[in-house]
Amino acid sequence: MVSLLLSLALFFQTPDIEGRWVTIDDETGIEKSEILLYVEDGKLYGKIERLLLPEDQGKTCVNCKGADYNKPIEGLVIVKGLKPDDNSWTKGRIMDPANGKNYDCTITLEDNNTLNVRGYLGFSLLGRTQVWKRK
Repeated sequence: MVSLLLSLALFFQTPDIEGRWVTIDDETGIEKSEILLYVEDGKLYGKIERLLLPEDQGKTCVNCKGADYNKPIEGLVIVKGLKPDDNSWTKGRIMDPANGKNYDCTITLEDNNTLNVRGYLGFSLLGRTQVWKRK
């Protein structure tokens, strides 16, 4: 009986956030990269798998700090340590490779194929939201 209840609970959970997502620039509407979101030790992480614009191919993260400095942008883990919170993932960080800055982050699954990714400093009102589409 317990295993049946656990199976039902897993079946009726919100859709899986893990997988490949395409980032869409919130200012231009242009698709910029493919991100692999994955859960490790109960926390959400995201790695840039591919840059989509020809002019971005081969770029390194010249504005990154620490171990990420001057590493290829493709392969960088930019979403780090988000924790599940109802229908969102929160209390983690997202890094913008364009400027090397880290922001607080909340990711909310709008529907099976749409994520709202909000990066902010301190207060969620002081930030911006990108829409990512499932690949």
